[in-house]
Amino acid sequence: MSGSLLTVDVAHPPRHPDVVEAELDDAAARVRRSASHRVLKIVHGYGSSGRGGNTREVVRNWAFRRRAGFRSVIDGENYALDDGDTREIRLAVGAYADPDLGGGNRGITIVWVK
Repeated sequence: MSGSLLTVDVAHPPRHPDVVEAELDDAAARVRRSASHRVLKIVHGYGSSGRGGNTREVVRNWAFRRRAGFRSVIDGENYALDDGDTREIRLAVGAYADPDLGGGNRGITIVWVK
């Protein structure tokens, strides 16, 4: 954890999709209750197939279905200072440290929780 960012790893070890979704629901609830966290960084991995893994799809589908509870969702490959949503988050919650910022990491998803 750092500043406004809570990181949750749902890729290691691999889990059933229902378990992943339950962990994500819990993490989003923790961010909503938190006085200091507003952003959830989900580490889901990219898979070994070269086209994205099952856990990545579970996470992104979960975020889509719950989008009404989020200010924005940023795919890791777009998570950079030249992305409007990323800039908006950092302006609103502060310039938190994150080594994945600007790295084009397809194995993460960033969720700005309402």
